[in-house]
Amino acid sequence: MPPNITTTLNTARARTYVFRLPLFTRVVIIAIVGFWIAGLQSVVDVREWGALIPDEMGITTLYRMNTFPFIHLNVLHAVMNIFALTPLMERFEGEYGTLNCLALFFGPLTTIPALLYVGVEKFVFGGNVAVMGASMWVFLLLAVEAIKTYKVNPRFVIGTYSIPTWTTPIGLLFAMAVLVPSSSFLGHAAGLVVGYGAGLGYVKFLAPPEKILRWIEGKLNLLGRLPHYVSIDQKTYGRFGVLPSANGASAASPGVSLGLVGSTQRLASALALRRDPRILKIPPYLSLLCILVGAVWLFLLPLNEYSRRTYISENALLPGQVHTYFGGSDQNVFRAYKKEVNELVGKGNVEINDKLESIVKALGLKTARQNFTYSAAGRTFAGENLYAILQAPRGDATEAIVLVAAWENVRHEVNRNGVPLVLTLARYFKRWSLWSKDIIILLSPDSIAGPQAWVDAYHDAHDSSKVASLPIKSGALQGAIAIDYVQEQRFKSVHIVYDGVNGQLPNLDLINSVVNIAGGQMGMGVALQEMWHHNDKYPDRLRTMLRGMLKQGLGLASGPHSSFIPYHVDAVTLQPFGEGWQDEMAMGRVVEGTFRSLNNLLEHLHQSFFFYLLMHRERFVSIGTYLPSAMLVAANFTIMAIFLWMKSGQPDAPAESTDKTPTPTVERDLFLPLAVVTLSGSLSAIPLYIFNHVPESALTPLFLLFLIINTLLPIAISLLSTHLFPSSPPTLQQYHLIKSFSLLLLGMFLSSLATLNFSLAMLIGMLSAPLSFVGPSSSLVSRIAGFALLNFTSPPAVLLASAAVWGLNVGDVLREAAVAWHVTGTYSAVVVWCVWWPAWLAGCVCVLGRTEDKGGKVKEA
Repeated sequence: MPPNITTTLNTARARTYVFRLPLFTRVVIIAIVGFWIAGLQSVVDVREWGALIPDEMGITTLYRMNTFPFIHLNVLHAVMNIFALTPLMERFEGEYGTLNCLALFFGPLTTIPALLYVGVEKFVFGGNVAVMGASMWVFLLLAVEAIKTYKVNPRFVIGTYSIPTWTTPIGLLFAMAVLVPSSSFLGHAAGLVVGYGAGLGYVKFLAPPEKILRWIEGKLNLLGRLPHYVSIDQKTYGRFGVLPSANGASAASPGVSLGLVGSTQRLASALALRRDPRILKIPPYLSLLCILVGAVWLFLLPLNEYSRRTYISENALLPGQVHTYFGGSDQNVFRAYKKEVNELVGKGNVEINDKLESIVKALGLKTARQNFTYSAAGRTFAGENLYAILQAPRGDATEAIVLVAAWENVRHEVNRNGVPLVLTLARYFKRWSLWSKDIIILLSPDSIAGPQAWVDAYHDAHDSSKVASLPIKSGALQGAIAIDYVQEQRFKSVHIVYDGVNGQLPNLDLINSVVNIAGGQMGMGVALQEMWHHNDKYPDRLRTMLRGMLKQGLGLASGPHSSFIPYHVDAVTLQPFGEGWQDEMAMGRVVEGTFRSLNNLLEHLHQSFFFYLLMHRERFVSIGTYLPSAMLVAANFTIMAIFLWMKSGQPDAPAESTDKTPTPTVERDLFLPLAVVTLSGSLSAIPLYIFNHVPESALTPLFLLFLIINTLLPIAISLLSTHLFPSSPPTLQQYHLIKSFSLLLLGMFLSSLATLNFSLAMLIGMLSAPLSFVGPSSSLVSRIAGFALLNFTSPPAVLLASAAVWGLNVGDVLREAAVAWHVTGTYSAVVVWCVWWPAWLAGCVCVLGRTEDKGGKVKEA
């Protein structure tokens, strides 16, 4: 009888994958790690020393052609290349031998791609882009494998299309270029070309003769002395278990190709691994790893290696290239307007608009008014917007720029200098004939409801029962600048407020233009996210980035500009701050320079970034760099959902069983899990409706009542599910399925949300992380501890703690959220109550679960 294959496979599974790697593959991995560790010190720049830099190539620097695959930009780059290279290099070494690999990879398979890259980069493209990393080897080995696969299986079919198998690395090449823009397309292509040549045998003449390699092996007895060494005949003691016979010959025929033997054993190992019940121990650790890597990734972003300097993408803007003339006699006009504005402080909205309208009409501009009324949290937000249109002498009324001044800013302070400055600028702009776009002057009674009503009506997206239509309009809005100038004394710097509703952001070119004009041309300081003092070091960068993430995650309007951004109108609010020598005229010149830049545009801003995190006025990270952190956190929920689904299909076995044989899948009971998850989702509509529709006076008592109900509700659902069916209480399988379905929905929503509002997805993902690791327990203490942990991280508890940290009343927080829901359409409440809270509720039900087997013994989850 043949030997028991189960015993053989169990013996093979006893060795870990790492300890079965052949010698050269091990050396390559150790070298990559070693060079990365060496790069941590600052005495010698290892990357500069060993990278493949076309202009640095010479007789004394030819070593770069062999060192660049071992050097990487950062730990993530190194880890990804190690994971990709290891299985490919292991297979190649197993087929050709360790000594052959040493000769080839420190010879033609590295130097030829390097020379090809240097030649094309330097003499064809005239560039000097440095490359480093083992990904060139990865693409080379992929091409070799693709040619081998093509000889056995020429084509594969997708739908009705038949695609040659040798083309798969080319598809991966273009996918990498799109998904990882910082990767070297030319470097990967060079490796691919040489790999195809090696696979077709065109590089074979460059390989060392086997006769010489056999002589070296025999003379030095490498097979006997070096562990995990693979000989030219594909023999090794530590890797494949092919032992020499008594006369020194292999038990296998020397003519048998290792490809067949190795492939058969790898296939058997893969099948055994797929059925090995111990594989189910990996997902929780993998899930935890995703959370940790996602969090660490976020904190790496402020480093120079992960962030970039800002730049102007739209050349037509030309910020700071024109001479501004605002000043001189205009200062007297400003003082006259300011005196008239100060006389209006304390009067009603209509009376204020009557006076301001007479001033604007005296400038020769067409004016109009608009009424609006919003109701939220038992309060009514009503008012009247006043706006005027300055028609462009050179335009055809197809495009317009908006200049906004709210009578009160978001802190309900009177905009004593902002309103007269806008009036002065309107008078100044009227005298110029260079405008190719109309200029709209908007004077709103507040900074949130007024601009929102106006911009909704401008785009015909308003509710006519609450917001009146606009009597006059201009063309498509190309940009908007709001002035929040309440400071009386001279100022030092300008604070740029750029956060939009629901975390949306203006085009980065607009912010860069203001920074260029204010910081470069006018000599002012520029601040972001209320970081009044910023030294451009890691702590200040991190603090600026986290403040921006918090504001984006909340999704609230941060100024008059916020209402414009959802309509793809790039807008910012400018706030002077500090004590310095800059006056109102300097602020006016900043606005003039920005309007002159926007006036140069031939099309809407589109070339720069709409998704970014700013950490300094001249430092940012784009979505391609920061998005993986949120995706990893969201992926942990999906991994745990799949893990629990697989676990729910396994029959319960006694803990003392040592049988490793595969077990059949049992039928899953889906009724109760689906009912609990559906109930959790349905109940989420209650807090969403209550906290957005009750009067302000009832918000705090209702929230405290809900906090108590929120604690008792999981206990009630758990008891109900147990006592509703006393003859068949919930099983461990059903608790696994409840948690699986809830985590699957949570991961799906957060991964989708990350592309729209990264900050909100990251915040909810980190706060929901405990849900992945809690479950039923046989210990009462464990169940109480798990339930307490989840209650401390529940949405109401986090809301209460956040209000306490910010020194706010929880009722005020809920009122602002209700106003944002009804006025600006902020959807953060939907994510909190309809995505996070149902997953939390289902997790609590699972934590309180207690199941017993037929013998009455409590089973662990």
